[in-house]
Amino acid sequence: MDLHLLIDNLTNPALLFFFLGLFAVQLKSDLAIPENSSKFISIYLLFSIGFKGGQELSHSEFDSEVWYALAAGLLLAVSVPLYTFLVLKRKLSVENAGAIAASYGSVSAVTFITAISFLNVESMEYGGHMVAVMAFMEAPSIIVGMALIYFFAGKNNGIMSFGQILKHSITNGSVLLILGSLLIGFISNEEQARGIEPFTTDIFKGFLAIFLLDMGIASGKGLATFFKNGWFTFWFAIIIPLINGSLMAILSGLFLDVDGNRFLLSILAASASYIAVPAAMRMVVPKANPSLYIPMALAVTFPFNITLGMPIYLYIIQCC
Repeated sequence: MDLHLLIDNLTNPALLFFFLGLFAVQLKSDLAIPENSSKFISIYLLFSIGFKGGQELSHSEFDSEVWYALAAGLLLAVSVPLYTFLVLKRKLSVENAGAIAASYGSVSAVTFITAISFLNVESMEYGGHMVAVMAFMEAPSIIVGMALIYFFAGKNNGIMSFGQILKHSITNGSVLLILGSLLIGFISNEEQARGIEPFTTDIFKGFLAIFLLDMGIASGKGLATFFKNGWFTFWFAIIIPLINGSLMAILSGLFLDVDGNRFLLSILAASASYIAVPAAMRMVVPKANPSLYIPMALAVTFPFNITLGMPIYLYIIQCC
């Protein structure tokens, strides 16, 4: 691997703030981001990336690159929960296996946003349609994960009906915000859209750094509880993303031409949701253990992807 990719990534200010959050927890510091502020920053990041993606999409030609990327994203959102569920249910309950499978079939918007920052550092181009790919991957994975639980655990096990599952996954706040922002960015007048450009662009990296600081604190707090569940879930949270991301980095070369788009699709394949899926699972599958599937995605997979994963996937893309 070209070491400059790894060094550039590890010295990214936003990522260093993530490590500061981890370090603060180990020192038992009282450093914390107020919950309301953290929620606002989450909303801002989803709004900003969706709006900018819609603006980019409005200038894009709907060629084969766009349609192939969308098709690949949807295929990942369906296939990853299916195969990971079969692996997980050998060791875990059906409810936990389904919740984790849905998380790994879904995506992490913050990982995606960090990946875009990484591409900007490397001066690599990517298409605005990749935001649409990310947004479209959320709901299908939630539906598949819940359908698997519904089928294997039985209809009378305290789980919502399939219709309720479908409605909840589509109306999930983060899904609705990213899709709505994408649509608004797509149809907005270009001249008027420039009026909010300082808000959506100039301060973006600063907000991302603060949010990753908050993520570092949350990850550090979740590690102790997570390790009580044994090593199977820890290695799953590293090996499965590595396999998914590396395979997509290789296979995407068969239908995508732009390296930046291949990289973002690889990140989407490797990431795991710790916002949209947990919100859905807490409501419809109360028997699933959030102290298991949230730390897996947030405290293990997320740090792995933003430190080692991104340089690995980009290296594979540039070599293949």
